Amino acid sequence: MRKNLVVLTGAGISAESGIKTFRDSDGLWEGYDVMKVATPMGWEENPELVLDFYNQRRRQLLESKPNFAHIALVELEEIFSVHVITQNVDDLHERAGSSNVLHLHGELLKARSTIDSNLVYSWMDDIHLGMKCELGSQLRPHIVWFGEDVPKLQQAIQITQEAAVVLVVGTSLQVYPAAGLVGYAPKYCEVYYIDPKPAPNLDMMRIKNLNILPLGASDGMKLLVEQFRKSLLK
Repeated sequence: MRKNLVVLTGAGISAESGIKTFRDSDGLWEGYDVMKVATPMGWEENPELVLDFYNQRRRQLLESKPNFAHIALVELEEIFSVHVITQNVDDLHERAGSSNVLHLHGELLKARSTIDSNLVYSWMDDIHLGMKCELGSQLRPHIVWFGEDVPKLQQAIQITQEAAVVLVVGTSLQVYPAAGLVGYAPKYCEVYYIDPKPAPNLDMMRIKNLNILPLGASDGMKLLVEQFRKSLLK
């Protein structure tokens, strides 16, 4: 039986595909105030701005391609039972071929009803004011904004609790509740943290078997794939 490998990914793994990081140090996302485009309040104040922002992100995503780090995670499915838990809203893991992907913060290529969050639609085009769900309410991006519940958090916790190995790639896990996931990994778990500028949070610092690789996502994944394959030969 294959060991469970749980991968926690963030913006850093998609940055190498040209997807901008969600939030820069100045609190802006590609020049936009995050509070105006990624909160329920921002949506209420200016839905047209919010729709335009995500329409631009969606177009950018459709022109992007998975990079080596995404593909390497697919290669690890030959060795492990791999479960990807991502904070990213892009579909690059799926396009690379990952079998099990859970999106904590929603998906850019989906739209949903503003009155029934269970009404979710696949969506490749722009969303405009006046576009409505089958119940007659305005469609919005299927994104978990700041201040909203994370509906798949409990599922992510359960997956992490069954991990034999955890990879943290492209995220410093500083934003909760996602940041607390690594704390649910079993005590015996091996944890690998890949980041060019490592900044492990408190949950990671408590882990005895923490391995820090101060590398970019692709370089770090190349090293780990080689390491895991060599361990099989022993």
